[in-house]
Amino acid sequence: MIPESVANFRAACRAKIPRYYSGLAHFCFTSSLSLTVIVYVLWLARSATLFELITIPIAFLYANGVEYLIHRNPMHHPMKFVSIMFERHSLIHHRFFTDTAMSFEEQKDYQLVLFPPAMFLGFLAGALPPAILLGFLISKTAGLLFIAVGMAYYLTYEWLHFSFHVDENTFIGRLAVVKRLRRHHTIHHNPKFMNRYNFNITFPICDYLFRTYYRDRLNEAMAKDSM
Repeated sequence: MIPESVANFRAACRAKIPRYYSGLAHFCFTSSLSLTVIVYVLWLARSATLFELITIPIAFLYANGVEYLIHRNPMHHPMKFVSIMFERHSLIHHRFFTDTAMSFEEQKDYQLVLFPPAMFLGFLAGALPPAILLGFLISKTAGLLFIAVGMAYYLTYEWLHFSFHVDENTFIGRLAVVKRLRRHHTIHHNPKFMNRYNFNITFPICDYLFRTYYRDRLNEAMAKDSM
């Protein structure tokens, strides 16, 4: 049962979403565009050497750190020039989805989870400087691999975050990896914890490193069941 305050806030947010908006089209556009770029860049980097492939884990850890820092800072604390991130995430997303009301109710709700389509260009632009640096220091192929991993991480973020807000009784919601990571994210949506714990949306690597990982008894029970 969704609390009345959350239901009222959801209704107010949905009223501002244009009638022509399609959550499914939004999801498919982001996914298809990301996959197209990833496949194309990987094709350009198809002759990568073993040494150049080392770029992949480095790029993955870099992306995990960027995800953590952006989520922990501008998305949860108002900062000059990027206050829109705080408003959209802390003031809207966290009120629309709480730890007791995590699931979508209709397709319009997708807009409150998926990044705006234009953000794809922002993430691509953010991957370019380190990719250019790697291209200069190592090779063009290393730079291309960095871009491919960055875009793959962006898509993984979108897919996983989306799955955490799908009804937990659906096929996607029942997947073991989704259940485990969804619990991690649900704890973050608890108003008491949202500014202190579980900032990684995808894989809680930096949460472990920076000691912001919060595990409750339910999480521990799920971990034991998976052994």
